[in-house]
Order: sequence, then C-alpha cells, then structure tokens
Amino acid sequence: MRNASLVTEFILLGIPHTEDLETMLFVLFLSFYIFTLMGNLLILLAIVSSTRLHTPMYFFLCKLSVCDIFFPSVSSPKMLFYLSGNSQAISYAGCVSQLFFYHFLGCTECFLYMVMAYDRFVAICYPLRYTIIMSHRACAILAMGTSFFGCIQAIFLTTLTFQLPYCGPNEVDYYFCDIPVMLKLACADTSALEMVGFISVGLMPLSCFLLILTSYSCIVYSILQIRSTEGQRRAFSTCSAHLTAILLSFMPVVLIYLQPTPNPWLNATVQVLNNLVTPMLNPLIYSLRNKEVKYSLRKVVEEMALIHEK
Repeated sequence: MRNASLVTEFILLGIPHTEDLETMLFVLFLSFYIFTLMGNLLILLAIVSSTRLHTPMYFFLCKLSVCDIFFPSVSSPKMLFYLSGNSQAISYAGCVSQLFFYHFLGCTECFLYMVMAYDRFVAICYPLRYTIIMSHRACAILAMGTSFFGCIQAIFLTTLTFQLPYCGPNEVDYYFCDIPVMLKLACADTSALEMVGFISVGLMPLSCFLLILTSYSCIVYSILQIRSTEGQRRAFSTCSAHLTAILLSFMPVVLIYLQPTPNPWLNATVQVLNNLVTPMLNPLIYSLRNKEVKYSLRKVVEEMALIHEK
C-alpha cells in the first residue's frame, strides 16, 4: 500500500465528552482488560488440559478465546497509555495497523460464530454423522477459513481507507483509528468510498447473522422433536450460551456501522462495550452454563493453587 499522505502521525482525542475523567476511565478499562485476558486464558487452559474437552465445539471455543485476547489488545494498550497521561499521538503506520487488526479479528470472530453455529447444527440435527462431518481435517479447514476470509475483508477495508490522501487535519475524534473517523480526515471526496465501506462492513456481518439464524431455526426445530426433557434442556442450554455471545457480538456492529446519522458519543460507548466488555463476558457465558468447562476450570485453579503453595 503506497503512502501518498503528508500526515506522518495522528492524535487520538479519546472518547468524546469524557474530559477530566481520565483517571476513573483508566482504572475501569484496565480492570476490564485484565479480567478479559485472565478469563480467556483460563478458558484456554481448561480446554487444553482436559482431554474430555478435545471436541470440535471446544476447539472453536479455543479459537474464540484467542481472538478475545487479541481483539481488545488492538486498541486498549494505546488507550490506557494516553489515559495515564502519556502522548496521544499514534504514527501513520500504527493507525493503519490498528484499523487492519481491528477488522481482521472482528471479521474472523463473525465467521467463527457462523462456524460454531454450523457445528451445533450438525451435532443436534445429524448426531450420528457428527464425527464424520466434523472431522479433525474439516475443523482445521473451517478454523483457517475464518482467519483467511477475515484477513481478505480487513485488507480490502484498510486499503479502501488509506488509499486516500491525508494532508491536513490529523486529530482523530475517537480513541482508536476506525473507518468512519478516518474518512473525515481525508483530503478527498469520500462519499463513494463511504458507501462501499458501508455496504462491505454491513453486508458481511448481516450475511453471517442470517446464516446463523437459519442454523438455529433448524436447531430449535430439531430440539423440539427430542422426546427426552433432559435432552431438550441440555441442547437448549448449550445453544443459549452461543446465542447470547452472538447477540453481544453482532448488536454493536449494527449500532455503529448501520446507523443513518452517526453519534460519536454513542459509537464510542458501544465500541468500548464491544472491545472490552463482550470479550470479558464470553468466558462467563460459556463456562457458567457448562458443567464440563466449570469442572475443568476448577481443576486448573486447584492445580495453580497447589503450585503456588509449593
């Protein structure tokens, strides 16, 4: 990507209308960030250390935890750095990197939720063929596919944004570099690019969401055919955790990128929830309703406590 820009760095102005709240926000966001990292690392340890959890569902949950570790790490360290009183400047290359990795990890998660819905669809609708359809090879291909298509989408959006010349104002009225705020700073007509970006960013999550809804419609129909009340309860319990995580992930995208008249304060608030709160809640959503994960987590915590005592 050729840098035809005269701007060499940008100034991140932070979350709108939060002047004089830097210390409180620093403590709050640092707490969220630490809990996010710890929760997802514990989920990873629990799954890796328990052979009972070496199944396709938990394999994809592992990948989701990895994404949830890196996703908030795209914007949070820099935000915490300037909230603690340091420089708000970010280099041109740093801004490009932030936008690319934010959309790469975000798109990967969207595709991953779709794959996880497909996994539950096969498990509940075709239980006798599950191990054949969701083989190790199939799981590896699906997992790599989510990252591959996420990368393609992120490259397209990043190229679209930074092919524009940035030759004048360099103050980003936000807490990280994202498409809507960057287009405002471009020294060129961005109306056509805004429409292309709007369609691209909106169409991809919407397509994933519709496919997920289709999968879960079939799942609900199949669950209702189960005669055992216990079987229905277990199936609904697993699926409800997935649906809660999906709604928490997709609703911010709709609010931020598909609203007709953007509201900077609302966007920033929703974006913080999406970047920090949702990745922090995912381990709770998947562990609190799952006996196997809770059992493995308990074992991991007990082993860590024993090591600490020694």
